[in-house]
Amino acid sequence: MRKSITLFVFGFLIFNSSAFGDYFQSIGVPYVQNYTKSSHLAGNQNWSVTVDENQIMYFGNSEGLLSFNGNAWQLHKIPHHLIVRSVAADLKGKIYTGGFGEMGYWSYDARAVLKYHSLTHLIPKNYKLNDEIWKIYADGDRIIFQSFGAIFIYQNGKIKIIEQGPYLFLMKANNRFFVEVIRKGLFELKGNQLQFIKGSEIISNTSVLSILPFDLNSFVIGTSNNGLYLFKDNKIIPWEIPANQFLKTYQLNNGVALYDKYFAFGTILNGVIIIDKAGNIIQRINKSSGLQNNTVLSLFADNAQNLWAGLDNGIDRIELNSPLSFFFDKTGAFGTVYSSIIYGDKIYLGTNQGLFYSGWDATNKTQFFDFKLIPGSQGQVWDLSVIDGVLFCGHNNGTFKVKGATIEKISSVNGGWILKKMNLQPNKLIQGTYNGLVIYNKLANGAFTFSHKINGFTAPSRYVEQDAKGNIWVSHAYKGLFKINLNKDLTAIKGPIKSYDDKAGLPSNYGINVFNLDGKIIFSSDSGFYVYDDISDRFKKYEELNKGLGSFNTSNKVIKADEKNYWFIEHGKVSLVDFTLAGKIKVNANLFSILNGRMVQDYENISKISEDLYLISVDDGFVLFNKKLKLVKQKIPAVFIGKIENIAANNFTITESGLLSKDVKIDYNQNSLRINYGLPYYRQGKIVYQYYLKGYSKSWSSWSTIPQKDFTNLPYGDYEFKVRAKVNDTEVSEISTFSFEVSPPFYATVWAIMVYLMLFSIAVYIIREWYFKKLQKHQEKIQYQLQQERDDHLKEESAINEQKLIKLKTEKLQAELESKSREVTNSAMNIVYKNELLQKIKDEIVNLKDAQGKKLTEDQLKRIQKIIDEGMNDERDWNLFESSFNETHENFFKKLKAGHPDLVPNDLKLCAYLRMNMSSKEMASLLNISLRGVEIRRYRLRKKLDISHDKNLVEFLIEL
Repeated sequence: MRKSITLFVFGFLIFNSSAFGDYFQSIGVPYVQNYTKSSHLAGNQNWSVTVDENQIMYFGNSEGLLSFNGNAWQLHKIPHHLIVRSVAADLKGKIYTGGFGEMGYWSYDARAVLKYHSLTHLIPKNYKLNDEIWKIYADGDRIIFQSFGAIFIYQNGKIKIIEQGPYLFLMKANNRFFVEVIRKGLFELKGNQLQFIKGSEIISNTSVLSILPFDLNSFVIGTSNNGLYLFKDNKIIPWEIPANQFLKTYQLNNGVALYDKYFAFGTILNGVIIIDKAGNIIQRINKSSGLQNNTVLSLFADNAQNLWAGLDNGIDRIELNSPLSFFFDKTGAFGTVYSSIIYGDKIYLGTNQGLFYSGWDATNKTQFFDFKLIPGSQGQVWDLSVIDGVLFCGHNNGTFKVKGATIEKISSVNGGWILKKMNLQPNKLIQGTYNGLVIYNKLANGAFTFSHKINGFTAPSRYVEQDAKGNIWVSHAYKGLFKINLNKDLTAIKGPIKSYDDKAGLPSNYGINVFNLDGKIIFSSDSGFYVYDDISDRFKKYEELNKGLGSFNTSNKVIKADEKNYWFIEHGKVSLVDFTLAGKIKVNANLFSILNGRMVQDYENISKISEDLYLISVDDGFVLFNKKLKLVKQKIPAVFIGKIENIAANNFTITESGLLSKDVKIDYNQNSLRINYGLPYYRQGKIVYQYYLKGYSKSWSSWSTIPQKDFTNLPYGDYEFKVRAKVNDTEVSEISTFSFEVSPPFYATVWAIMVYLMLFSIAVYIIREWYFKKLQKHQEKIQYQLQQERDDHLKEESAINEQKLIKLKTEKLQAELESKSREVTNSAMNIVYKNELLQKIKDEIVNLKDAQGKKLTEDQLKRIQKIIDEGMNDERDWNLFESSFNETHENFFKKLKAGHPDLVPNDLKLCAYLRMNMSSKEMASLLNISLRGVEIRRYRLRKKLDISHDKNLVEFLIEL
């Protein structure tokens, strides 16, 4: 099977023999940024381009004047919604435009709103403008408008007309103006007069569409159908160059000069070509190579040598001065590119469909790419490597040696992922495959041949590296990391295979890749780079490298660029890291941000072509990087503060340009703002912004990519919004400022403050009067309080004396009570002693004898004992005791009888004796009963009083 893929043709200039290569590359195409209709929301066609003093781009669009500040687009419509055919900035704040029957200028009014001012009323009344204004030029203090019918010179508020048409287009070159008068030839505008250029009859019917400076006094004339002419030494002759046929075929439409050495021409049918002064085609940029449309209606080169193309459908910015150039397979003919390399006189692309090649000849001035599939290479190509002058192709079906447009299989082991020289045996190659490792030998004639597959190891080997001690490190994204040693003849594994995971210090056994960085083996992971410590047989973080790489410390691939530079690829993001200075790591990622996400993830490939040129594989083609390309230095412009919007309930635009507005006052009820800004820096790069609102913020904000800031509910007062930009983390722009005032609310105005002062004065007077009256009342109140305090003090002293008296009475009563208690106790004890005495007398009488020694008679004894018993049971003692007892014990018997009415007198006596805490013996004496009788009575009393068993009888009576 044989495929032929002719994608597009583009110019190529010898790298080391032309100054062209110093400014932009000629292989591939420059980066083309597309601004589609959906992004600018205007018409399809863009007829003219200009830039003002603030680096704002303006486009003559089919729906009006379209502006772009690097961040936001804005469409301004002229009266009757005319197509804007021509646009020019005078670099003094005015933008001139022209359309059908209309010409005028745009400028910012007092509110910094871009307003249109028509100049048609200045046209002399004897002339009626009935056609399009196709060209406008600012020439000092005059503005020149040109239609097919006339040339209009606007100066000092008046318009003069030159009618010698019909004209085609007015051209400006080296500050000279030329115009073709149809069927007559070429004329030069000098002052207000047209002078015929002798010999220009040769181009009288060729439609001159472009005149560009060739040198100081000669010009390149571009025609619609007859190609290019040279105007030199007052002669116009055809310029017979290789580009002529192309321009004739695809119909030249416009042109601009580049770098004072090259010319870019837009065509109707095939985009843009760039030629040098020798007439060689340097670049060809069309729809196949990135343009949105092949019909170029306008071309414009800005100060940074960006080439702006106004198209029949859209706007494109071609970044010529970039070290990156591109080759894309827009048709998808060769699939996804996994590897690419230049070898000999051919460029090779390894894709998922096979191995493709095209011619590569650095000695030719014109290079054509015609990619063809090498027969027999169908299938997935993983790797293209040049080792000792031999090109190897690692393929799904094995490994091949590439010779020109043919391949020769040297190994049938599937999946040649990676092929490297062995460090300690440079005449041998080791290869990682789908299921293990393969060894190749170098023969005496310099050819490499398949030797054998290493026994004992069958794991997929995506990455393979050999360290200084001869250890072979093998990693696979899912199988993990292995360290193996080979026997002397490299045929088998020596010793055990050591595998490593998180137990050995790695973050996990997934996504670990191994690389050689300047002779040191490093291991990548999603947690950063690691190094191996063979003493502890563990891994540790490579802190110095991780810190220096910043966000690229989680790179999944490392590719050597040259001796001290390495490519670090972090999951689709590319950076070139410089290790030239010891201890200092320099990361350059901004230059390659355009490649982010365009490489095949985990299979990124970058190969070195020459000392300064690198080939980067992307998913649908390749990119060339020329590190020695001279970049045109561009001063970073100031941030353009654009539209200021109110974001309260009724959104509206306060001003269209905060940068150009003055004396902006905002009502207090509209104090929520959105400030839009953008940096008119039209190149690839990382742009971040920093703002500070003086009067509100305390310091500058952090850097952010967001080109706007909202402020809500701002207090009234004066504010100064400042903003600046930083490009590629290095250059910082000047500070741009927008000053405004938030008006105070009605209650904070001058009149309101005057009313407040009047009211305050009245209030002060009223308060003063009220205060004096209050003070008088207060003094009276204080006097009254003092009198009350004196009276209260006297009452208090009286109360204290009374309390003292009561205390004395209480103490006296207490003493009397205690005396009474003692009396009661003594009375009771006297009764006890009396009864004990009578009992003893009674006991002794029994033993009494008369003089004859005879005992007393029974009658005598009874009479005596009766008298004694009467004395012992005399109720008078008890009554006296009861009366004294009640006095000292608060009517104890009354309380006791009230609670227990069934108590008899003997029970009451027993209760009284128990309350006095008398002993059983004493109570027996008082009651004239035995000790056993006392216990029985106590038992009966408990039952009558209904006292629980755990309650002490004496305590109960004392508490009563």
